[in-house]
Amino acid sequence: MIRAQGLGRDFRRGPETVHALAAVDLEVAEGEFVAVAGRSGSGKSTLLHLLGCLDRPTAGQLFLDGQDALRLTERQRVGLRRRLVGFVFQSFHLIEHLTAVENVVVPLRYAGTADRRRRAEEALARVGLSARLHHLPAELSGGEAQRVSVARALVGRPRLLLADEPTGELDSMTADELGGLLGEVHRGGTTIVVASHDEALLARAGRVVKLSDGRLAQA
Repeated sequence: MIRAQGLGRDFRRGPETVHALAAVDLEVAEGEFVAVAGRSGSGKSTLLHLLGCLDRPTAGQLFLDGQDALRLTERQRVGLRRRLVGFVFQSFHLIEHLTAVENVVVPLRYAGTADRRRRAEEALARVGLSARLHHLPAELSGGEAQRVSVARALVGRPRLLLADEPTGELDSMTADELGGLLGEVHRGGTTIVVASHDEALLARAGRVVKLSDGRLAQA
């Protein structure tokens, strides 16, 4: 599903160059649940953004589902991302003036998918939020808002789910519930790569790798 070779990402910060990632090699087979552990600032978010084609590396190669992602045009990369990848972010990224079901419909509208409302309602039911379809983000708890973001990530039926610190803003009980939900998604056949320093979530993964100062090693 994923093959990264020598993946690197540099950022300019004034006159300085920040090496966020350096020579990362990572392979993820279809159906795996891989966790990327590491402290804040270790490069976890940068890595997930590169793997999901939200950003481009400054060095290395990236193959997704057998395709050389770095040789694709921007339009082709967008198409690959929409077809293959779902994202869950720590900060939810919900649109405040849209209800839960309207937030979940958004990616389907961009993809031109038919029967959007039904699919959005089914995705919310899958995460246990059938009773919150018409609630705005401000009317949801943190755990409910994160489950809406999971439903939005899953509504396009991605084969690869990338989750960046998905429990970072949740209390321990709600974080455990979300971890259980990700486990169910994985058992349903979805490949998952999660970046986290939540030990309980890391324990659910089939394999853990560790980032430290932008370099990857087995945890």
